[in-house]
Amino acid sequence: MADLVVAGAGMAGLVAAARARELGASVVVLEKGDRVGGSFLLSSGFIWRYRDWERFREECPGGDSRLQRLVYESLDDDLAWLESLGVSVLARETGNPITAGVRVDPVQAIEALVRRAGEISLGEPLNDPPGELPTVLATGGFQGSRELVRRYVTPEADSLLLRANPWSTGDGLVFALERGAALTDGMDEFYGRNLAAAPQISADNFIHLQQLYALHADEIVNGRGEHFVSNHWAEIDVVQWTARQPGARAWYHVGESALAQRVRDRTVGEMIDAARAAGAPVERRDGKVVVEVAAAITTTLGGIKIDERAHAADGLFAAGTDAGGISTGGYSSGLAAALVFGKIAAEEALS
Repeated sequence: MADLVVAGAGMAGLVAAARARELGASVVVLEKGDRVGGSFLLSSGFIWRYRDWERFREECPGGDSRLQRLVYESLDDDLAWLESLGVSVLARETGNPITAGVRVDPVQAIEALVRRAGEISLGEPLNDPPGELPTVLATGGFQGSRELVRRYVTPEADSLLLRANPWSTGDGLVFALERGAALTDGMDEFYGRNLAAAPQISADNFIHLQQLYALHADEIVNGRGEHFVSNHWAEIDVVQWTARQPGARAWYHVGESALAQRVRDRTVGEMIDAARAAGAPVERRDGKVVVEVAAAITTTLGGIKIDERAHAADGLFAAGTDAGGISTGGYSSGLAAALVFGKIAAEEALS
């Protein structure tokens, strides 16, 4: 007889299952998709927190400070726990002076977690769990549902690219609401990227075709000629704006002097070259390079309301993208929250 049901085998679900089994519990892990790893498998593998608590609050002012404090204070110890499970760290710096954390190889990290999580049932969507077992919801948010994205995020849902696995369609959200859970603020907020508006974009190119230079663009305009000025270091503001424009499209006008600017491990010019090579509209106009970009959603930021115990409703706990209320008003690491609250959810569900 199982002690716990975990719905979802992404970062949060695998962490919850691994921690539960470490505590001696028998766990049933249900995964709707045809593979494990969820959208974690498609990420660059950075797991981080803000270096300063005050900066965390400044960056995500609408979030629940109690949840944010848990991420801030618990992440370092939880990263050490992750390493103890056999997850290898590729780098112990994020490359961003305002954040602290590590980078892991998602494939290797998932393999290490799966070994600890036990048997996982693939192709098994979330239905009524057997009996009265406590359940951890870790189904990955609702970015894969056009209907829910249209309801909560943007009327341009049909044009918004999906930069995530396709089966995170709000199963946990719907399940929790039917059982008395509440929603957080910020249901219209999401994390994503503006990608080159190429004719076809595969999952292998989600990172390669990112156009991460809005802060270096001379102009950002929509199809009606309306302008936007990006001010956020993670460029989450510009992708949310683009998602609400006609066709979820925008155009970056970039001056020659900006092409040599480096953003992370590439220059602006190299990102534009990648866009051009993929067939995205790139042209020179009035002494500038003009690149068409398309908004892509990675994870929703609003979701199921939880408390410090990851509790959502009677017998229900939520972690990962299913749980909202942490990044509200800005952005913080979704993988960090998945790690911290995946562990907490397992511990509390079994207490």
